[in-house]
Amino acid sequence: MSEREQADVIVVGAGLAGLVATYELVRAGRKVLLVDQESAANLGGQAFWSLGGLFLVNSPEQRRMGIKDSYELALKDWLGSAGFDREREDHWPRQWAQAYVQFAAGEKRAYLHELGLRLMPNVGWAERGSGLASGHGNSVPRFHLTWGTGPEVVRVFRDPVLAAEHRGLVTFKHRHQVDELIVENGAAVGVRGTVLEPSSAARGVKSSRTPTGSFELRAQAVVVTSGGIGGNPDLVRKNWPVDRLGPAPERMICGVPAHVDGRMLEITESAGGNIVNRDRMWHYVEGIKNWDPIWPDHAIRIIPGPSSLWLDATGKRLPPPYFPGFDTLGTLRHIRAGGHEHSWFILTQLIIEKEFALSGSEQNPDFTGKDLKMTLGRTKKGPTGPVAAFMEHGADFVVRDNLRDLVSGMNALGSDPELDYDQVRREVVARDREVGSAYSKDMQLMAVRNARAYLADKIVRVAKPHRLLDPAHGPLIAVRLNLLTRKTLGGLETTLDAQVVRPDGTPFEGLYAAGEVAGFGGGGVHGYNALEGTFLGGCIFSGRAAGRALARGLA
Repeated sequence: MSEREQADVIVVGAGLAGLVATYELVRAGRKVLLVDQESAANLGGQAFWSLGGLFLVNSPEQRRMGIKDSYELALKDWLGSAGFDREREDHWPRQWAQAYVQFAAGEKRAYLHELGLRLMPNVGWAERGSGLASGHGNSVPRFHLTWGTGPEVVRVFRDPVLAAEHRGLVTFKHRHQVDELIVENGAAVGVRGTVLEPSSAARGVKSSRTPTGSFELRAQAVVVTSGGIGGNPDLVRKNWPVDRLGPAPERMICGVPAHVDGRMLEITESAGGNIVNRDRMWHYVEGIKNWDPIWPDHAIRIIPGPSSLWLDATGKRLPPPYFPGFDTLGTLRHIRAGGHEHSWFILTQLIIEKEFALSGSEQNPDFTGKDLKMTLGRTKKGPTGPVAAFMEHGADFVVRDNLRDLVSGMNALGSDPELDYDQVRREVVARDREVGSAYSKDMQLMAVRNARAYLADKIVRVAKPHRLLDPAHGPLIAVRLNLLTRKTLGGLETTLDAQVVRPDGTPFEGLYAAGEVAGFGGGGVHGYNALEGTFLGGCIFSGRAAGRALARGLA
């Protein structure tokens, strides 16, 4: 039996972009059907699991830290990182990039503050760059951490949407898997699909796809906000840019839940929507296997400070500018060029205590729980509780008192090729030799000293330079780093109003898209590279654009 209901707008996907679009629609008094293949436990989607980083420009937090930033500098960084070079496919992404940086330098902070979102006082310096002023990377710190992390970003939009549900403006259709967009006379007028059996699975846990019925829903417009492809390794490999990133890996661990499957991209394309830049993607090289997984192949990303010695799978040091936290895709390209799918950090207890952060709301219970006392505990000696747990239980961690035993422990993990102790020792000793002088030709040590010139980094983020083999800073630690799937940078092509575009460049009547499924705006607002703190903001900005355009334009 088929369900039939009507509303002003159908939003497909109850992640952050879908919640933002719905929030803007109900503010205007519009009635929304919010359709999602997962249960109510997954409301907010991937954003719930995030660290809650937000890209802001010339913010009060930056100014208090002595950071001089501007729209002009941020746009230069964005365009240098994006590297837009496709006349047709980058037409709308270029315009979205300019509009988004204006948003980040303008009303973004006030918009979120009015909703109740608050920020940590220190500003992080992510994606420090490829080493050239005109190239990839942030010239200044711009990573603003949400007090409450991803769950709080979700909450400030979820709560008014749930309030609108009580007023009869929002109807949730959980466990409704969209299989088809209904198009009549060239316009999107609804969706059809499969009702899935109820699921009691916890948030993020892979759920059943057993069907129990069908549904058909109609409205004046449809907004697709279904996310990317990061939970679908086969689709990641299918779209992998071999020419830029080397051979597609045989295995990657998953940084997103299994429901991030990319289904709606093909469904929307089949209905007549245009996909652009499908070969652009954002994956991390600092992935570790979660010792307490939630979804299949659950991966956690290390957000490293700049001091760890980075070796490839053969024990050779990565060349400049492939230092921890500098150039994500450049490092990925270098690792894949060697034909390997893992690399290694070698570090000390001092470095892991000060420099290791783990991405994810559940890995930062102090920030996520807004626990000030627990947060201040980070200033005490020792790693955070979650990092300590990975040191004890993580399959990728080795802790030893001397280098020979450390290398033996690294080899015992079973990764191919086996490391040669003398090779690793040469790299460690060469690096340590440069530490003793105030001057050095070692570009990583220069970068560490530059980072410590920023007060926030010196106090809480970057360890004082020291010899790795100095037992006073031990024990020694090695971490095997795996490739980790994360974000889709291309997607459905959209105008600045988030309206989907057809292959001939004309707008698709009644069809809109926002969030990762639209490349966070336009079909690829980031171009080839991301500046970090930009994914949540892209969901917010594009969801807001879709909601406001429809609120204005509907009959």
